[in-house]
Amino acid sequence: MLQKRYPFGALISAAIGSFVLAAIIFHTPVIAPVLATNTPPSDGRSFSFSSIARKTMPVVVNISTTTQRPGRTGPGGAFGGLDPLEDFYNRFFGEAVPREAPQRSLGSGILISKEGEILTNYHVVKNADVIKVKLSDQTEHEARVVGKDEKTDLALIRVGKGPSNLPVARWGTSASLDVGDWVVAIGNPFGLELTVTAGIVSAKGRVIGAGPYDNFIQTDASINPGNSGGPLINVQGEVVGVNTAIFSQSGGNIGIGFAIPVDLAKKIVDQLRKNGRVVRGWLGIRAQDVTPQLAASLGLTRGAGVMAVVTEVADNSPAAEAGIKPGDVIREFNGKPLPKSQDLPSLVADTPPGQRITLKIFREKLERIFPVKVGELPEEREVVAQAEGKDAELGVRVQKVTPELSRRHGLSSTKGVIVVEVKPGSPADQAGIEAGDVIREVNQRPVNTVKDFENSVRQGKRGDRLLLLVQRGDNAVFFALKRKG
Repeated sequence: MLQKRYPFGALISAAIGSFVLAAIIFHTPVIAPVLATNTPPSDGRSFSFSSIARKTMPVVVNISTTTQRPGRTGPGGAFGGLDPLEDFYNRFFGEAVPREAPQRSLGSGILISKEGEILTNYHVVKNADVIKVKLSDQTEHEARVVGKDEKTDLALIRVGKGPSNLPVARWGTSASLDVGDWVVAIGNPFGLELTVTAGIVSAKGRVIGAGPYDNFIQTDASINPGNSGGPLINVQGEVVGVNTAIFSQSGGNIGIGFAIPVDLAKKIVDQLRKNGRVVRGWLGIRAQDVTPQLAASLGLTRGAGVMAVVTEVADNSPAAEAGIKPGDVIREFNGKPLPKSQDLPSLVADTPPGQRITLKIFREKLERIFPVKVGELPEEREVVAQAEGKDAELGVRVQKVTPELSRRHGLSSTKGVIVVEVKPGSPADQAGIEAGDVIREVNQRPVNTVKDFENSVRQGKRGDRLLLLVQRGDNAVFFALKRKG
């Protein structure tokens, strides 16, 4: 379960509650930095982070926000339904969040300029009516939002009429971090100001489902509710990450925390400072890694993990105009190999709109080069693409997607056939097909009726592989199935 943007009181309650909640928790409260070090001192003295703490604590600020929320106007409140926080309270505490009073939350931030610019998490200041910043000297100042980016959960705020010549954090580089390096986190967990914790980098490049540009640093340095927006610091006293989330079973730290790499944060800050938002490149495609099974179905000989197969192309997108199609295999992006499909969104986003790039595509056992002019990612652009029938070889029963089924399942189209039953132990079951999946293509041929599906499946010999393009929720995914011999 994904929980974000808790008010501070809710975070305290969640931490001491009797329920068990397995979750990635995005903290709206206090800051926590992480520190990375390679080797302790060699002079025999006990290793200490005290000098790093003294130098870095002044650049860590406490952020508190207030959001005015309307009172109830009947069942479901003024918004006509429960918001995520109210739903959370109802399910775990059996009572609704009091909506009459203003909601307050607590978080952390990092001073990055002498003029009072502060880097924090988007979810710390989202929808805030009032933002107050407490500096390390305990003075309080109001701040305004300069820009924010929900996709990376980063925001840039600035103290208004306040002190000048403030202490400023030193930027490091997250690229230089290695797994096993020491890291330090400084923040305000549960409102306990300027708390210092230490640990190591547990992993890099973690994908936790937070967004399209997931690339988190994982650390076991204690990060708790209230640490969001704080710095992750290496042993040189440099910021290498922005603490953002934890994986928790109770609401408190269990040794699995996540920070946004500072190399990404620096690029976002530059754009927020300039535009107030992030301008990203856009091709209009989705892709997935080429597994060995997919490689065999597509007639590829190279191993998995070095290519990405296109699963979806948005209508009227730059990719569609260039002739890219679902089932195309991307071998190179602008002349360079594509390590994983998860790298593609970041590569495209970092490309300035208007720039021309090339994609090396494998299609029908031939390689071709497609020139594509990169567009600008729209603010909110997510394109998704009753007779019964069954196929005993695959172990699925499907129906035509009627308007009623489309509404019931929240589909944006009536194209394809919907899976209504999967036989346990069948090839479809073993491949991961689930009831509710919408099959849009079989062997790269569109299917819009049950008859289309049956005809496509029956072509070929027993024991051959079938390649299914499946719509599941907002994602399109290829599945490779092998017919029973």
